[in-house]
Amino acid sequence: MTGQDNLPARAGSIATVGALFSTYAALNSGSIAIEYRDRRISYGELLDRVSRASAMLAAQGLQRGDRVALLSRNRPEYFEIELAAANLGGITACLNWRLSPRELAYCVELVSPKLLVVEPDLAASLGSRPSCPQIELGPQYERLLAQQDARGIPPTAQPEDGLVILYTSGTTGLPKGAVISHRAMIMRALVFTSELGITTSESFVAWAPLFHMASTDHGLATLLRGGTVVIIDGFRIEPLLQAISSHHIGWLVLIPGMVEALVESMRAERTIAKGVRVCGAMADLVPPHAIAAATELIKAPYLNSFGSTETGLPPATRDLIPIGVAPTRLSKRQNAFCEVKLVDPADNEVSLGDPGELAIRGGTVFSGYWQADEVNARDFRGGWFHMGDVFRRNEDGTLDFVDRAKYMIKSGGENVYPAEIERVLLTDKRITEVAVVRARDAKWGEVPVAFVACRDDSLTEAELVELCRRDLAGYKRPRQFHFIDFADFPRSTSGKVQRHELETRLTKVAP
Repeated sequence: MTGQDNLPARAGSIATVGALFSTYAALNSGSIAIEYRDRRISYGELLDRVSRASAMLAAQGLQRGDRVALLSRNRPEYFEIELAAANLGGITACLNWRLSPRELAYCVELVSPKLLVVEPDLAASLGSRPSCPQIELGPQYERLLAQQDARGIPPTAQPEDGLVILYTSGTTGLPKGAVISHRAMIMRALVFTSELGITTSESFVAWAPLFHMASTDHGLATLLRGGTVVIIDGFRIEPLLQAISSHHIGWLVLIPGMVEALVESMRAERTIAKGVRVCGAMADLVPPHAIAAATELIKAPYLNSFGSTETGLPPATRDLIPIGVAPTRLSKRQNAFCEVKLVDPADNEVSLGDPGELAIRGGTVFSGYWQADEVNARDFRGGWFHMGDVFRRNEDGTLDFVDRAKYMIKSGGENVYPAEIERVLLTDKRITEVAVVRARDAKWGEVPVAFVACRDDSLTEAELVELCRRDLAGYKRPRQFHFIDFADFPRSTSGKVQRHELETRLTKVAP
């Protein structure tokens, strides 16, 4: 007997995001928390504004468990609202302002918010006016802040309370709201620090939309750690180059679709990075030669990442691609602080080398999808979150990404994974983007078809056919090649190609 059973319960021994931020900001009030355009906001100033915002939200009736819907581009008030709601145990639903009015209306309806905070020129995109009260960022927001007591109110949130809702979408259908708890966000901050080796003095550039996990997760992690968040409203070359040349950056997020544009701009402007610890994300979706060029210019290794909105950086983001290397293999290394297994459709673990769906459990995993009991029961079966991504485990313990299970093409009884074909095509340096999708076929049921973007007109279909003949089994080779402009690839906010839209194009042109 250890006497452990006699120890008192300490439910409050795990901190919350709001409490951790307030503690750090009060002790380090003079440090710079946020840079935005020509503003430099200290931790003391940000704490004052968050305290006032907490009182403002409470005056609007926000209580523990209530939702605040936030529709805004990247700006400091985004973090103010998230941290203020966190103090009250409220959940910030981060709305994607790029969605259509119909999709936005659905996202608002889904979470039944107590309050809507909106950037004025985005209000029209909501279509019909939501039934809840609305606060506009700008003069109205500032006036309401000024009316509040700067002492704010004591935090009431609990660790398993929802902190933010980030919307995700599958191949088809309407967005799902992933609930990230205080516990999960704090664990993500710790994993960022541990796995990437980020220090308290290093900055983060929040250029990706703050409704996306890359900027919200790492922005909040930086504010809890004591670094500076440089806020840029989108992928804007001039301020991004300025940030790279003037800040020591822990993790510089690069996503597919913008890596080569950044490389070209850094070369043209002769930008010298002041110091970047790690750059990149989603290496599987970036041409290998672009990875080599980016790391040489930025002077930092490329993060060979695999994670999701639902999991954060885990389960497999430990591998770094060295500076100047065009990778020929993109095996992932499992992170610490999580458990991973690969399973077959019956949830039995597969053998080494066999493809299986990745299931994970750990402190960074989200709490589930909002108002989606059926989906949650399916995806969290057995106490593990099933990601829908297929991997193979190698003898050395590394993981090879095969593809999203939902992207798999069933051709004449054989499983064809688009990612495998795309990796072969991307070995030609003239290709800047490629996406392989399924097309219906009378004989084989489904066959692969490739959409390709090139940097010039020198690449021919015959060359692509020969490349695939050399490196792919016959049933894996695309039956058609469609050359389109890089800008014509439909993309999500994280830069991923939306394959279902390309498949829709095929059905429209089919005879």
